[in-house]
Amino acid sequence: MTISKLSVVIPCYNEERTLKAIVDRVLSADRLGLDLEIVIVDDGSKDNSVAVIRQLAEDNPCISLQVHGVNQGKGAALRTGFASATGDIVLVQDADLEYSPSDYPKLLSPIVQGRADVVFGSRFKGGEETRVLYFWHSVANKVLTLASNMFSDLTLTDMETCYKVFRREVIKNIVIVENRFGFEPEITAKVARISPRPKIFEVGISYDGRTYEEGKKIGWKDGVRALYCILRYNLFD
Repeated sequence: MTISKLSVVIPCYNEERTLKAIVDRVLSADRLGLDLEIVIVDDGSKDNSVAVIRQLAEDNPCISLQVHGVNQGKGAALRTGFASATGDIVLVQDADLEYSPSDYPKLLSPIVQGRADVVFGSRFKGGEETRVLYFWHSVANKVLTLASNMFSDLTLTDMETCYKVFRREVIKNIVIVENRFGFEPEITAKVARISPRPKIFEVGISYDGRTYEEGKKIGWKDGVRALYCILRYNLFD
């Protein structure tokens, strides 16, 4: 199958300060010659995010906007975004500046070259620039990844990463149930359970994480929910 178009799906909640910067970076990123579609899903923002996105869409026809009237969570925003995406490859991009589109060539290459169906971008594989932040967040992430691997029989180093890239054929038939950050273990489990299993690759990426003062949203309750999701979607759903 010929791969010609990339859909970048961006969930957004109160990100007016970084939206233009991240969209500019996506537009200027090396996409390995793929046509580009950017689907931004505003998840009930209370700031001026929608106005910023509308202006960006007016300036560039490859950008489209989907709006949730009330905040539902990252998983719900991605569910909407995936339904609207038309590309041969679908890539998840956060609206903040934690993840850099300069990593797109590494993320896309295994799929474009026909070697992979799904690619995870790992913050823990080494060799990349990573901001030093919270120790216990790192521990929690590794525990959740280990638990996910135990039940999915994968060897990932960063299950919770934002950067997940899919051939459209993989993602189009997966029904996303989780509305918040439970999306990460849910999608990992459901991809692993596809038969025959898709070819999954992992590549090292850079990471410029935010502090809570800078707008980080995930908390300990999301970690507890992630454990529940690991069990539910690997064993029962």
